[in-house]
Amino acid sequence: MFKPKYPPQDTAPVPAAPPSTVHSPVPFQSAAAPAPAAAGASNRPAVQLTPGSALTLVVGGSAVVLVVGAVLVSMLLAVAITAASVAVCAVTLRSILKSDRR
Repeated sequence: MFKPKYPPQDTAPVPAAPPSTVHSPVPFQSAAAPAPAAAGASNRPAVQLTPGSALTLVVGGSAVVLVVGAVLVSMLLAVAITAASVAVCAVTLRSILKSDRR
């Protein structure tokens, strides 16, 4: 049960070594440079914003900014409340320990 089970060994025949090839040097021939593409031609379709899609982008962006802002403000408020309560606990403990020494 706890012994490892190994897969069966591969029974494929071992291929023979490939024949060696001798490379003869070929003189370099420079190819003609391709013609530059026209400046205005592009494979990408042009993005056209209609008034409706622009309004959707503005409303969506504003909603994202408001949500992120609300989350950040709530996190800052949580940190501030925690710091204030720790400070109140520290002052209370200090007062109790100071009055206990008298």
